[in-house]
Amino acid sequence: MPEETTLTIKRSITVRAVVTSAWKEEAERELSNAISTTDQQLSQLEQEGQQVVDDVRRQSANPLDPRVQEQVAEVQRQVAAKRAELEEQKRNLLEQQVQVRDLEMGQIVEQGQLDSFCELKVGDNLVEKMQVSIVVRDGVVENIEQG
Repeated sequence: MPEETTLTIKRSITVRAVVTSAWKEEAERELSNAISTTDQQLSQLEQEGQQVVDDVRRQSANPLDPRVQEQVAEVQRQVAAKRAELEEQKRNLLEQQVQVRDLEMGQIVEQGQLDSFCELKVGDNLVEKMQVSIVVRDGVVENIEQG
């Protein structure tokens, strides 16, 4: 009897979580921390941007020189672009926070992805092998769903 050929493949597994009060508290805490970090980054950005502008002006013999004004304007453009990016990030986090608060207990939500490996052999259904998810409740695996 011939030996059957198998192949080990990598696949992504969807992690889905059952919403519990502990899950909501943890999600809220993580989002609050991320919002706080973003606020700190915004504050630091403003301070560093002002510091660079002050340094450019201080190092120049003539702060009104058009080249100096151009350098200052470029720094301000870069700061404004980064500020807009951070503010958008904060808006998204605040939106996620509202969504978490609106979730009902027992609802199942996607929480992320994990990678795993599985054996594949002739005759296997590749789609079913690739469609795997796990359901966790407060970090404990409750169910493994395939196909």
